[in-house]
Amino acid sequence: MKELAEWANFYVIVGSSAGALIGLQFVVITLIANRPVERGAAQASDAFTTPSVVHFGIVLLLAAVVSAPWGGMGTVSVVWGLAGLGGIVYVVVVARRMRAQTAYRPVFEDWLFHVLLPLAAYAVLAGAAFAARSDTRPALFVVGAAALTLLFIGIHNAWDTVTHLVFVWQGEEQKAAPDAESASDREDKN
Repeated sequence: MKELAEWANFYVIVGSSAGALIGLQFVVITLIANRPVERGAAQASDAFTTPSVVHFGIVLLLAAVVSAPWGGMGTVSVVWGLAGLGGIVYVVVVARRMRAQTAYRPVFEDWLFHVLLPLAAYAVLAGAAFAARSDTRPALFVVGAAALTLLFIGIHNAWDTVTHLVFVWQGEEQKAAPDAESASDREDKN
């Protein structure tokens, strides 16, 4: 389809970005894997880290679907609709996980970037699926906007998570450092 072909460069850029950012998430998680695990960290990870990878994955899926050589919009719009509806369900799960975890108390920015904005992006994506059959061109712009929104949400959330982990980790190490020095000083004196 000509309409989908016109979006090829957009989805090459957006899909490649999403794939690279998924890889970077894995690298960061690997780098901090030696860090002592706090109580409730797994719940917090499910609520705050995993959604970024899911959003990046959906963007990658959208790029792949739009880039495939379809004969019409039927299959494409079904995938958009399923991704949108699945995303809505997932955001509800994330909201429940955010409430249930005890490692961190979410603030408004967390609710905005982990629940409200993703919910809007997935709802728009699901709506575009219905609009695509009657008006393809605007639906493609809506899907592109949803993909970019999810990409930027994922970038924000990944950055927020990494900076939180780094500053909390450094703060804990600085608190522990004087205690470690005191213990070694005591051993030297003995």
